[in-house]
Amino acid sequence: MSRRFGPVLPSERVHGMRWGRWHLRTKLVLATMGLLTAICFIVGVVSYTAMSVSLNAQLNATLQQAASRTTDFSNKSPQHGSEGAAPDLLNARGTGVGQLNARISNGTLASAGMLAPDLTRTPLTRADAAILAAVPTDGSLVDRALSAGAYRLTASAAPDGDVIVTGLPLAADDKILAALVWTIVLVSLAGLLALGLAGTAVIRRAMKPLEQLSDVATRVSELPLDAGEVALALRVPPAAANPGTEVGNVGYALNKMLDNVSNALEARQRSETKVRRFVADASHELRTPLTAIRGYTELMRMTERLSPEGTKSLSRVESQSKRMGSLVEDLLLLARLDEGRAMNLQQLDLAEIVMESVGDIQVMAKDHRWRLNMPNGPIQVRGDKNQLRQVMINLLTNAYKHTDPGTSVTASVTRIADGSALVTVTDTGQGIALDFQDKIFDRFARADAARSGTAGTTGLGLSIVDAIVRAHGGRIELTSKPGRTQFAIRLPSGSGTAAAQPLHKKTKVVP
Repeated sequence: MSRRFGPVLPSERVHGMRWGRWHLRTKLVLATMGLLTAICFIVGVVSYTAMSVSLNAQLNATLQQAASRTTDFSNKSPQHGSEGAAPDLLNARGTGVGQLNARISNGTLASAGMLAPDLTRTPLTRADAAILAAVPTDGSLVDRALSAGAYRLTASAAPDGDVIVTGLPLAADDKILAALVWTIVLVSLAGLLALGLAGTAVIRRAMKPLEQLSDVATRVSELPLDAGEVALALRVPPAAANPGTEVGNVGYALNKMLDNVSNALEARQRSETKVRRFVADASHELRTPLTAIRGYTELMRMTERLSPEGTKSLSRVESQSKRMGSLVEDLLLLARLDEGRAMNLQQLDLAEIVMESVGDIQVMAKDHRWRLNMPNGPIQVRGDKNQLRQVMINLLTNAYKHTDPGTSVTASVTRIADGSALVTVTDTGQGIALDFQDKIFDRFARADAARSGTAGTTGLGLSIVDAIVRAHGGRIELTSKPGRTQFAIRLPSGSGTAAAQPLHKKTKVVP
């Protein structure tokens, strides 16, 4: 699984907030909470509307009854009391706390007041009087804001021409509606919180099989399945692989796929083992006849008188037998590396190996310019001296065989920050074709047209380099462009720890 470390860009943060990138568990919880919120809102609106309609109807009925009693009281009372004052309409039967009664005579208030909670009379202001005088006398119900608060008023004409105004406060209904709103909000929030927590727990439990599937798939994707013997024992747990449910069907299908992959890997490994055994056996058996061919060639050269053409043909036989012998030795080395045979590990000075290798190659390729970039002291690593020397010989040979005369080749050794040893071989040749760079370490890979040169190659030199470096626990990298090609080898400070491990090792993966 590939991961990139570093700061998150703003565009990535925005992209990460997209609905499509959220976890399914989060989506389900949010969708459930959204639906519940919508249901609570609808229930709240319906409840509020029903309560408002009911309270309004109740208030209207109460106001009409109070207006009727006040009008009856006004009609049955004398127009003026014993002292000449108008009768107090608040004395009407059934007058409740907060009720407003007023008599308007010739456009002025003859009697007006509201019944306070302590059953005392609260007078009205002039502004209230102007508002009451403007109330229509057709018996309709109107809401007005008075000094004591919002009131619902109704007015009717008395037989003597006066206007009787009756009103009831809206504060009580508003308090009931406000209490209802708070009750709905608090109960909804508490319910949403409880249901959210419970829903999260239920959804998390229901999504656990999917997480198990994802974990198995992720672990399989990280396995080194490209080479070696792999015992693929990873499987989805039986609880998440029971056919009949959506998740169970996916788990069952994933297990069947892993079974198929495991069988294919075993078949591939058997085939590779047969091929490696054949190559090792064939290479070993070819060494004897090749040695005999070279021996008889040398014997003929010393004992027989040959014509110029015969001498030339004999030389060709000798050179081709040597080339064949070199190929057989390379194949045998690769076979041993594949099998992970123990190497002769010891503490080595890598700088000394590089200098000796450059000195040997310089004798054979005098038409190239050879340069060394050495440290002041030794670079100690643990490894097989012969194999590491072959790595350097192969890289240097590759440099001069595939570049023009006069090309500069520089070999350098250094110790990098993490303690690893870094060896580089850099030339100033024409470079390696981009489409060939990704397969340059493959066996029998040759692309002579990519770099000018006339010497034939077997295509195993760089494969051997890669195999030896990996057997020592290191890695090799290639960077190439016209005018500069560099092979960089990094050997860890504890080099040799991984050297005893076979390249095609057996890997067993358990759940």
